[in-house]
Amino acid sequence: MKHFTRDLSLRYKIPLRVLVLASITAILVTASILFRVYDETRNDLLRHAESMGRVLANTLVGPITHDDVWRAYEIINSPYRGESLDQTQIAETILVLDARGQVFVSTQPAQYPMLSEPGRLDPEYAAIIDLATDRNDVKPSVVDPSDSSRLFVTVPVISEGARLGTLIMSYSKTLFMPRFVGIAQRAALMTLLALAVLLPLAWYWGHRMAKPLVRLAGCMDQIGPSVPENLHCDLSESHDEIGRAGTSFKRMLKELKEKEQLEQEIMASERLAAVGRLSAGIAHEINNPLGGMLNAINTFKRHGPDDPRTLKTLALLERGLTQIKDTVAALLVETRVESHPLSRRDIEDTRTLVTAEAAEKTLELIWENDITEDLPLPSTLVRQILLNLLLNAIRAADKRVECQVYRDSRSFTLVVKNDGAHIVDEDMAFLFEPFSRLSHNGHGLGLWVTYQIARQLNGGIVVESEPGETRFSVTLSLQEES
Repeated sequence: MKHFTRDLSLRYKIPLRVLVLASITAILVTASILFRVYDETRNDLLRHAESMGRVLANTLVGPITHDDVWRAYEIINSPYRGESLDQTQIAETILVLDARGQVFVSTQPAQYPMLSEPGRLDPEYAAIIDLATDRNDVKPSVVDPSDSSRLFVTVPVISEGARLGTLIMSYSKTLFMPRFVGIAQRAALMTLLALAVLLPLAWYWGHRMAKPLVRLAGCMDQIGPSVPENLHCDLSESHDEIGRAGTSFKRMLKELKEKEQLEQEIMASERLAAVGRLSAGIAHEINNPLGGMLNAINTFKRHGPDDPRTLKTLALLERGLTQIKDTVAALLVETRVESHPLSRRDIEDTRTLVTAEAAEKTLELIWENDITEDLPLPSTLVRQILLNLLLNAIRAADKRVECQVYRDSRSFTLVVKNDGAHIVDEDMAFLFEPFSRLSHNGHGLGLWVTYQIARQLNGGIVVESEPGETRFSVTLSLQEES
């Protein structure tokens, strides 16, 4: 049972606890009211008994002095006469004892005859006779024996300082129970009515209080080793603890996504850097024997026999080796080349180079060049970046290619867009690798070279693709590293 309540969802645990608390509170309040009513009912009875006892004691002075038993009998029976009597405040038995503690008169003469000793006739009186006949006690007193079913009110009958006797009134302890039970029933009914109203409200507010926590727990359960792409958490934002927890979780979720994206970018950069180092090493190793073979072919063509078949074979070998040389040269990205600062004319020259190819595919070429002054960037390399991006965009586009070139105080930006096929997220990580499976129309060295040049010029390249538009953005810093 302990494990069940501990593992119970907050959507049930909080409402149930609120219901239990409301029920316990209602029961305790009702119980305290009932105890208060019981005490007040008992005190009302005792106050009435003491008041009536004083009246009867004062009235009995004459009959006791003149030994008028009949008159005394009429006096002690007077409270029982009348139609509008409150039965819960009428004594069960009234005894009048003389100075010797013997019965002078009683409301039940058959049970307590005159001159008899009530302690011998009724054991319950035996315990109070001494207290009732104490001559030093001049005030009414209440005797409530714990082992008796009755309580007793004793009133001394005093005349001119002399004690003539004692008036004893006995009341059943269950006498006021009908009144108490009636009050208790009404209180219980009102408690049930209050609970009938409070319990649904308690359940509603408890469930509403637990709802944000349940949503937060549901969102946290969806987070595994990586953050889901389409995770949407509808969490309340407020200044209380639950609202702050939801806000902190959203901030943590955003930071996790940024961290995961940064890790992917770092992994891709490290992979591309490793591929670059490997490619450069392989290219240098290939270039040495390749250059020797091309020199040997060139020497043979100059000083060898003029056999047409041999020359044809040598030409075929030379074209193949030259193609290998060009491919290897593309793998060696060298940014330290001599070139003039980048100008607006350099950007426009690139436009001229790609206009014919765009026209061949009947593509709309949208051009926006905001460069108006020379920039401290190597024009040859920037033109190579822009040319590679434009050629790729023209090959991928369906109807339109758009190019934007602009700068701000700290950076220079190239943006090339096309309306070709959407690049899915799974392919983004391999987009800049040479000879990847994404290079359908070539060997993929254009984007590879673009990426390497951008990184070596203290810049970066960002690709954004959605159905209908793919966007390549290259940002290069205009400030030299210190």
